[in-house]
Amino acid sequence: MNKKLIFVAFFIILGLILLQIPISALEGARVKFTVFDLFAPIAGVFLGVPIAIVSVIFMQAANLGLHGFSGVNVVSPLTLVATLRFLPMIVGVWFFAKKEGKLLVIPALAIIVFNLHPIGRNVWFYSLFWTIPFIVWPFRDRFLIARSLGATFTAHSVGGAMWIWAFNLPANIWISLIPIVVMERAIFALGISASYVLFNNMFALLNRWHILTGAFSLDKKYLLKFLR
Repeated sequence: MNKKLIFVAFFIILGLILLQIPISALEGARVKFTVFDLFAPIAGVFLGVPIAIVSVIFMQAANLGLHGFSGVNVVSPLTLVATLRFLPMIVGVWFFAKKEGKLLVIPALAIIVFNLHPIGRNVWFYSLFWTIPFIVWPFRDRFLIARSLGATFTAHSVGGAMWIWAFNLPANIWISLIPIVVMERAIFALGISASYVLFNNMFALLNRWHILTGAFSLDKKYLLKFLR
């Protein structure tokens, strides 16, 4: 446990740094995707889902405290949605770490919630993105990229369902977002996969050097040959 606490501290510090590096902005809000979104989902595998979720909430709250409340009414809808920004991330952490069929309820509910909105019904095809977790589910144990795609699109489903009700973005905006989502989520899936492989090998190396011996379970499938 003490060894895991070292990684928790490292994870929080690194996460706060990565939260400052934007990748793209959420349409209709002052909230941005950051490099942290490529890194955070793997935390549940190494820390366990409860600790990873608490860490993510702490980092998002700290980051919001640093940037989110400046000049903004704390009871405004904008700040409320910014405060709830951690929900998609929590879902992504949970989906990547656990193989539980009940997790597929999340994108299913997101599709329903999105299409209950009058604008959502006009752009129902946008919610087809959230069928991807169902499509890749049978392959998540065989292919890391399938696992990453499931995690990032499940997180995206929660964000999309929240955003359409919070901001009432017009249909043409959602349509214009389709190619952006394809590119953005492909990058996220690759980033999540790369982060997982990197930390798998880093912990294996630390284990070999007797620094964090036995602190984390490793997936040998993604280790370099000399570390297996």
